Amino acid sequence: MAKNDKKHNGPGFPPAVPDESLNVPVLREEIATVFDPQGQIAEQFRALRNSIQSMNADGASHTLVVTSAVPGEGKTVTALNLAVSLSELPGVHTLVLDADMHEPSVEKYLGLPRRQGLAEVLAGQLTIDQAVRATSIEGVSIMGAGTRPQNPSELLGSDRMKAVINHLRQNHSYVVIDTPAALNVSDASLLGSMADGILLVVKLGSTARYHVQRTHNTLEALGGNVLGTFLVDANMPNIGKDYSRG
Repeated sequence: MAKNDKKHNGPGFPPAVPDESLNVPVLREEIATVFDPQGQIAEQFRALRNSIQSMNADGASHTLVVTSAVPGEGKTVTALNLAVSLSELPGVHTLVLDADMHEPSVEKYLGLPRRQGLAEVLAGQLTIDQAVRATSIEGVSIMGAGTRPQNPSELLGSDRMKAVINHLRQNHSYVVIDTPAALNVSDASLLGSMADGILLVVKLGSTARYHVQRTHNTLEALGGNVLGTFLVDANMPNIGKDYSRG
């Protein structure tokens, strides 16, 4: 046990209790597809969903990395809203994978306690099935980041990570992967090269065009397929969208 403890910074988290998250309601208004499903913001995420669906004409299981150039752009909120909108479609089950081991926040936005997750799976301490948790949102499951390891990039770039993604895509219609900001660490680029596509989240009027272009170029240079950008501004009632190939 002591040997495993050395792999982590800070205290570890307990394993999830089966079905403990099923009755936890989503209360954060940022998750507009749940909090205000008939509102304009929710409709913008459905438009994003439809764009992604149109690029996946054969209906195959799909893995999608959601990232941003710098922190604070709204990537986690986008990942969760996108997952909810995808799961509104008949027969679609979506998993949100929190691969941001530096500042994980998927569980926080859903009002769920931190539990063991991806880090423990990659370390061989937990099975994939034990790490996947159902939520109160029909058709949406999550895998939290787990306890922060000392070597996130090494774990995320491993063959084990590729195997985890492949396993998840076999059991879900979509796997939406939340990653750290791409200019801060290499994690988004590593995961982007394993995924079917990358969505780049940009906060309107905040992110410098230079940073966006640099991030786009870096992700593609390292083997990622950047599907497009999603423009958000949490301080305005409207969300602008520019989702285009390339």
